[in-house]
Amino acid sequence: MENKAALQDAFGRGHDYLRISISEHCNLRCTYCMPEDGIHLTPKPQLMTADEILQIAETFVQLGVKKIRVTGGEPLVRKDAKDILLRLGKLGVNLTITTNGILVPNFIDTFKAAGIKTVNISIDSLDKAKFNRITRRDYFEAVFENINLLLGEGFQVKLNVVLMKHFNDNEILDFIALTEFKKVQVRFIEFMPFNGNDWDKSKLVTYAEILHQMETEFAVNEIQRLEDAPNDTAKNFKIASYLGSFAIISSVTNPFCSTCNRIRLTADGKLKNCLFSNSETPLLETLRRGESILPLIQQNLRSKKPVRGGMEDDAQFQNPELFSQNRSMIAIGG
Repeated sequence: MENKAALQDAFGRGHDYLRISISEHCNLRCTYCMPEDGIHLTPKPQLMTADEILQIAETFVQLGVKKIRVTGGEPLVRKDAKDILLRLGKLGVNLTITTNGILVPNFIDTFKAAGIKTVNISIDSLDKAKFNRITRRDYFEAVFENINLLLGEGFQVKLNVVLMKHFNDNEILDFIALTEFKKVQVRFIEFMPFNGNDWDKSKLVTYAEILHQMETEFAVNEIQRLEDAPNDTAKNFKIASYLGSFAIISSVTNPFCSTCNRIRLTADGKLKNCLFSNSETPLLETLRRGESILPLIQQNLRSKKPVRGGMEDDAQFQNPELFSQNRSMIAIGG
């Protein structure tokens, strides 16, 4: 029985979007996501099984969750990923996935059978050498071919681009140009601080800077500001004559906390009510004892801060003593 009130926080925000990380493993080593020396991987017995993922997901759907995004690490490296996707696809939600795209050809039929219509691909450069540098791997051609494969198979494709100053900020217009003949949405994401990713504000490419580049290239009447979906994290734009579109996710300079409807489940079964929060609620032990996880879910949401895990001002947000207490991005699931 749906109970939307169960997923409300102390500020009246409802949560109908669950992001589930199914793996801490990845076949890339992106600098903004994984510390250079890697992470301490959770022992397998402490990770959620496929059955446990489904059991927790079913609980959230009964409470009113309408959308589930599968993430990682890289979710498609998990051996039972196909089974998990197919089973989640039967829950009657809007099922989506974020992947680095390398293993996509092996999953096209699974995506379709699971009802997945939108696939987010992480790709931070259109330059092969820079792509290899940031991912510490050589998969550029494969990823780009698989983007085209997804488009050809009728999927809506969103490209997640984490911008970093003096690295790929000179590719903003190149990514926008990609939308001229490809029906993709490019999503420019402000570089965010996590444990081990060497974040500092000097590397940040801001929402205002992205807009400035766009406005110096295109006439005012060419730039269309699209209507954002309810609870959307992105500010959406389109060049009038182009097939695709682009968006800016400004988690740092223009946070969207007041309309946040997201809650995150890590691969080891812990609930995070904010990407930036360093507090987590373990669900797995309680689930394995056969007890209800509902009180834990409600407790977790009631403790959600109004803004970015409690980092309310710029000084707090730049304080490494605060953001380094959070997990690295690969262990959270994005």
